[in-house]
Amino acid sequence: MGVYRDQLLPRVQNKVMDRKSARDVRARVCTGLAGEVVEVGFGTGLNAPYYPPEISKVLAVEPSSVCMRLAQPRIVRSVTPVELAGLTGEHLDLPSEQFDAVLSTWTLCTIPNMSAALEELRRILKPGGSLHFVEHGHAPHASVAKWQERIEPLNKKLAGGCHLTRRIPEAIEESGFAMERLDTYYFKGEPKPFGYTFEGRAVKV
Repeated sequence: MGVYRDQLLPRVQNKVMDRKSARDVRARVCTGLAGEVVEVGFGTGLNAPYYPPEISKVLAVEPSSVCMRLAQPRIVRSVTPVELAGLTGEHLDLPSEQFDAVLSTWTLCTIPNMSAALEELRRILKPGGSLHFVEHGHAPHASVAKWQERIEPLNKKLAGGCHLTRRIPEAIEESGFAMERLDTYYFKGEPKPFGYTFEGRAVKV
């Protein structure tokens, strides 16, 4: 799975995650970002076109060198400076209480230790700093949730460790954030087990 995971999967996700429906969500989630922002799971830079002018710098956390290579054209076109700042959200070599916001788009599902990553993200945020996110995860409907449980082992192998059953809002709040806004929905055009979505903003308390 090494060649598939390291070489092919980033290229597939670069195309799949650049659909118009996903671009609309990215634009909404990036609204209100300002100052110095840490983007965890930078990927191929698909959020870069939606950075508001109020952002002074983006610190990109991304483990894949292929993703960063594919991201270069978007980084070059962006008026916002982007710097690689780490390989994993679970261990950030960044100062505490330094950053204004964190951006996470379809990332928390793949981090092996989500709780550790959320604790790190909270650590680096200034008091009152915000976490802007869109993630998929555990559906509220029993029939869909059962399918998520059945197919999650295979999905993790094919989609870079992506979990389908994570309860994202609960995990965010348990890590010391207060939910400021949360919208939940099935993502249009996605099979329901893959598409139950949490979109919102939380604040460090």
